[in-house]
Amino acid sequence: MEKAVNEGEHREVRDDAPADATGGVWSGSWVAERLGVELAGDGRLTGLLGLALRRNPKRAHLLVSNVLGKHVPQSPSVVYGYGVELGRRVRDLLGDDEARRAVVLGYAETATGLGHSVADGLGLAPYLHSTRRPVAGVAQAGGFEESHSHATSHLLLPEDRALLTGDGPLVLVDDEFSTGNTVLNTVRDLHGRYPRRRYVVVALVDMRSAADAGRLEEFAREIGARVDLVAAASGTVRLPEGVLEKGQELVARYEAESAANSGVAVEADQEGDSSGARGTARQAPTGPQPDYDRIDLHWPADLPDGARHGFTPSHRARLEAALPAMAARIAEALPHPARRVHVLGFEELMYAPLRLARELERTTGIEVRYSTTTRSPVLAVDDPGYAIRTRLAFPAHDDPADGPGERYAYNVAGAGFDAVVAVVDSAGDTPALHAPDGLLARLAPHTPRVLLAVIPSYAPERPSMLPEPLRGPAFSSYAPEEVGWLLQDLSDVTLEAPTEEREEAIQSGGAHYAESLPVEYQPSEQYQELFHAALEESAARIAQAVGVVTETVLAERSPRPVLVSLARAGTPVGILMRRWAQHRHGLDLPHYAVSIVRGRGIDANALRWLAEHHDPRDVVFVDGWTGKGAITRELAQALEEFEKSDGVTGFSPEIAVLADPGSCVSTYGTREDFLIPSACLNSTVSGLISRTVLRADLVGPHDFHGAKFYRELAATDVSVAFLDAVSARFPEVTDAACAQAKELLATDRSPTWEGWAAVERISEEYAIHDVNLVKPGVGETTRVMLRRVPWKVLARAGAGSDLDHVRLLAEQRGVPVEEVDALPYTCVGLIHPKYTRGATGADGKAVTR
Repeated sequence: MEKAVNEGEHREVRDDAPADATGGVWSGSWVAERLGVELAGDGRLTGLLGLALRRNPKRAHLLVSNVLGKHVPQSPSVVYGYGVELGRRVRDLLGDDEARRAVVLGYAETATGLGHSVADGLGLAPYLHSTRRPVAGVAQAGGFEESHSHATSHLLLPEDRALLTGDGPLVLVDDEFSTGNTVLNTVRDLHGRYPRRRYVVVALVDMRSAADAGRLEEFAREIGARVDLVAAASGTVRLPEGVLEKGQELVARYEAESAANSGVAVEADQEGDSSGARGTARQAPTGPQPDYDRIDLHWPADLPDGARHGFTPSHRARLEAALPAMAARIAEALPHPARRVHVLGFEELMYAPLRLARELERTTGIEVRYSTTTRSPVLAVDDPGYAIRTRLAFPAHDDPADGPGERYAYNVAGAGFDAVVAVVDSAGDTPALHAPDGLLARLAPHTPRVLLAVIPSYAPERPSMLPEPLRGPAFSSYAPEEVGWLLQDLSDVTLEAPTEEREEAIQSGGAHYAESLPVEYQPSEQYQELFHAALEESAARIAQAVGVVTETVLAERSPRPVLVSLARAGTPVGILMRRWAQHRHGLDLPHYAVSIVRGRGIDANALRWLAEHHDPRDVVFVDGWTGKGAITRELAQALEEFEKSDGVTGFSPEIAVLADPGSCVSTYGTREDFLIPSACLNSTVSGLISRTVLRADLVGPHDFHGAKFYRELAATDVSVAFLDAVSARFPEVTDAACAQAKELLATDRSPTWEGWAAVERISEEYAIHDVNLVKPGVGETTRVMLRRVPWKVLARAGAGSDLDHVRLLAEQRGVPVEEVDALPYTCVGLIHPKYTRGATGADGKAVTR
C-alpha cells in the first residue's frame, strides 16, 4: 500500500514478490501444535519464518528467519538478495537525491549483515551498525535498549560522527519488526541528539499488532518527522494466554529428557539457559587441540571488517575488487571434491563472511550455505517441523565485555557439509576459539574439514583534534552559553550501583569511586521544601560571596579570565561568577567544566583542549567549597605532572571557591561554613549532570572523562531556578560585595590548612585512621548522606538552620548526630569505617559502631 505522506505521518510499503518457500513440512509446526502459536497474515510468512523456543523471561517463542543467514544455513545469494532488494526499494522510495544524503543503521547482532545488504541495494549511502562490543578509545555517539532481547545494550561507535549528525534520512534495518519497541527506543535516543526530518524502517517481516502499528504512527506525529516502513512480508503472531509459562515448561521438559538420554550433564549459560536439548551436539571439553587449516585471505589493508565504526561506498568498492581473489583462496583450500560447503560467520561479523560465501557460490559449482554463530540461547529439537534441528554450544571466544558465556551454531551439526569455513575477526581469534571445547573442536566431528579465515579487526585511528565541548540542551539543562562541558556523554551506559555495594568495593580496594555512580537521590517533598526554604534564606548571602570571589579573580588573576569549573560541584558556582562578571562589568567570560578525580588527577585531554583554545595563564579553576583541601592538592600535583608530560606551562593550581571553611585557598568568597543550597541535591541542582566517571573500558587515552545527562529527571530539576534565585540578589549586594573584596585584597589570605589538621585529629579521635572517610563542612557532609554509607554526623554545638537538611537526611538514614564543642566546621560527616554490606541493618540503614 502506498499513499502521500506529510510531516508526522506514517507510511507502509509492502513487497508483492513471492517468498522463497522451500516446501515440505513447515519449520514452525512443532511449536504451533504444542503452544498454539500462529502466524497470521501474509501467505509468504511460513516460507520466510520458522518457530523455535528459547529460554527468555520476556518471550518464549523465537521467529527464525530462513533467509537471514543467522540460525538457518541458506544460500548466500538468497540471503544477500533479500537485503539488496529491500535497499533498492528504499532508494525508489527516497529518490536519488535523498538516497545520497541517507545513512543506513543496522542492529546487532542479528541484522548487521542485512543492514549491510540494504546499504548495498541503496547504493549511495554509508552504513553503521550498533554493537555490543565496547572498543577502547572509541567514544559512544549513542545507544539504546532492545527490550525483549536476552542481551540488551546497543552501542553506537562511529569513527566519523557525521554519520549520525547529518539531516538526511536515517534508514533503520532490523530482521523483524515485532512490537516496534527497538525502533522507537533508537529513534527516541537519536532524535534527541541528532534530529532529522525523515526515517525509514526496513525489516524482512513486519509482525506488529494493530496497536503497535498505531504507536509508531503516534510517535511519528509526536516528533514531527516522517516515518516510512518497508518490509518483505507482514503479519502478526497470535499468542494464546499463558504461552510464556507453557513454553518455559516445554523447554525444561525437553532439556531434562535430553540430559537423561545422553547422560551428559547440561551446563547453564549466562542467561540461565540450559538448553542442551534433543539435537544438541555437545561433547566434554577433553582431547587434543582441534585439527584445522588456516586460510590467509589477504584482506585489504585498512579495510573495515564490518560497519561497527562505519562502512562507506568507497569501502564497498574496495571489498568488491578484492572478493574474487579471496574467494579463490578459499576454493583452493577446500578438500577435493567438495560438493557442499558451509561458510560460518561470527556473531556481529555477518557481512564479510556473507560476501565471501556468495562469491564462492558464484565462481564455483559448489553448493554453498551460509549462517553465523550467535549469542541467542535456543532449544534444539531434531524434528522437521522445528526450525532449530541441532545446536553446537561452545564458550565465547572474543573476551566479551559482559563476561564469559556460551555461544551457539545452529543447524550445522549433522548437515553433511564436506567442509566448514569459519570466518572470525582477529578479536575472536583467541585461545578459547582453539581450545578443546572451542568452536573449531565442536565443528570437527561434523565435517571432514574445518577451515579458519581471520579478518583483521578494524581499529579506528583517533583524530588528534579533540571534540568540541558538550552544551545544553543536548547535554545538561543549562543554556549553551552558560557552560561548555569538556566531557564525553555516557548517558547510555548503565553505571549506577547501590550505595552499599559501591562503598564495599571502594573501601576494599576493588573499585575506584569514579568507576561507578551512586543511584541518584530522589528528594522527598519535605526535603524539597527544605531546599527551597534554604535557598530563600541564603540567596543574598551566596550572591555576596559570588561577587567577592569574582571581583578578587578579576583584580588578581586576569581582567578576562577563562573560568574552568571542576565538575560537578563547581559548575553552578562558575556560572554564577560568569553572571556576576556580566552584571557588574559587562564581560562575557568563557566558562567550561572539566573532570578531576581524587587519586587520578585532572583530565589531561581537557587541559590540552584548553591550551589549544586559550592562554593557560588566563585559566581560573573554580570549585564550590573546600573541605580538607584534598582536591586543592590533587590539582596542584596533576598540573605539575601535566607540565612535565606535555611541556605546557601557565596553568595555575590556585582554585577560586565560593566558601573556604578549611582555609585551603587564597581566592574565596567567604571562609564561613554555611549552607550552600547547591550542596543539598545532586544532578537536579547541577544541570542534570552526574558526577564524572573515569573507567578504562569507557574512557580511552584520547577521550575526555565521562558523565551522564539525566534527562529523565527534568521534572524535578531546579538547576536554573537556583541560579536565577541567586542572580536576582546581585543588585542588592553589589556594594557590599565590592567593599568586602577590596578589604580582602588588602589582607593576608594565605591558607592555614586548619581544616586538614582538624580532619587528622577527628580521624584519630574516632579511631577511623583514614582521613578520606572524614568529610568536613556542610557541603561534604551532605554528599556523605546522599552518596556514601554514613556512620555519624558531628555538628558544632548551637548550629542552626544551616543543618536542617543534614538532620533530616540523618533521620531518614538512621544516622546519629553528635554535637561537638570547638568544631572548626559547622558539621563533619563520617563515612562508615571498614564498611561491608553487613554494616547495614535489615532496614537498610547504617548501623552505629
